[in-house]
Amino acid sequence: MSIERSGFGKTEQGEAVDLYTFRNANGLTAKVLTYGAVIYSLEVPDKQGHFANVTANCASLADYETKSPCFGALLGRYANRIARGQFMLESQRVSVSLNAGPNHIHGGFRGFHKRVWKAEPVQGDDSVGLKLTYVSKDGEEGYPGNLVCTVLYELNNKNEWKMEYTAQTDKPTVVNLSNHAYWNLAGAQSGTVLDHVLSVNADQYLLADDALIPTGEIVPVDGTPVDFRKAHQVGERMGQIKEKQFGGGYDHCLVVNHQRPGDLAFCAKLKDPQSGRTMEVFTTQPGVQIFSANFQPSLHAPGGYVYPRHLGLCLEAQHFPDSPNKPQFPSTELKPGETYRATTIHKFGVEE
Repeated sequence: MSIERSGFGKTEQGEAVDLYTFRNANGLTAKVLTYGAVIYSLEVPDKQGHFANVTANCASLADYETKSPCFGALLGRYANRIARGQFMLESQRVSVSLNAGPNHIHGGFRGFHKRVWKAEPVQGDDSVGLKLTYVSKDGEEGYPGNLVCTVLYELNNKNEWKMEYTAQTDKPTVVNLSNHAYWNLAGAQSGTVLDHVLSVNADQYLLADDALIPTGEIVPVDGTPVDFRKAHQVGERMGQIKEKQFGGGYDHCLVVNHQRPGDLAFCAKLKDPQSGRTMEVFTTQPGVQIFSANFQPSLHAPGGYVYPRHLGLCLEAQHFPDSPNKPQFPSTELKPGETYRATTIHKFGVEE
């Protein structure tokens, strides 16, 4: 196992950005940027033993700053949407930035995905990783409290990619952290994920309005195109999804089945039938946002490849969107003296 650091340029604000490369004993290679705590690449083998990067990335730091649809980035202070950019907290109305029309998404104009994080390599007995830290100041994007946020990215010899999040605050605030990797197990530059096979451990999902804000209703997946309790191809039932609401694909928050709130539970499994690569997801988070990259990108990958629509599948383990305005949802409030904790694990393998 090894870890190496190299330069990746400077941001528009002149901040230096580093790229960390780490490998496990089986040859899996992860690369992480200090900009946005971005998972830049993750190279895993197929059934023939051939390695390929399976997560979408940008050609340059400038593209990450100006064009990236959050490729591989850590989302915060609040992943996903907050209706009207407002919520009540401790009997006070909090207003955060409106960067999605009349609503707030992914922490604002300069959320955690557009910040440079401090990095510290971490070596374990059976793993190698990187601890990233960012201090979000009181009032940043409208959020109260100085928030110290960390994520430990860890690659172990079981071929697991582990993400452990923590956060502490000096004022009551809300926190919802997630990662926005776009997975394509055939290889990031191999086309769409429409023929990938997906299963999700979820009996329910959140109804949402045309702006993808949850209505507050939690309903069964039974009889809907978001029923992945049995495995289906990602593109198999897209024609049944409302075009106006979801852009012709998936952008749904499913409720992960947990025996107890906060336990580490099986969340989803994704498989590419051609390469045989598989990815199992386990999480402590109550929900998972399934997003099938429903936009028409003109973004270039390293080497000049142009990504198509449905280039990858995001499986964003997180708290529910708009939880600060939905008291019936699991709480995202964090108070002084408390520690926010969340863990998500991606386990890679191969099947015939």
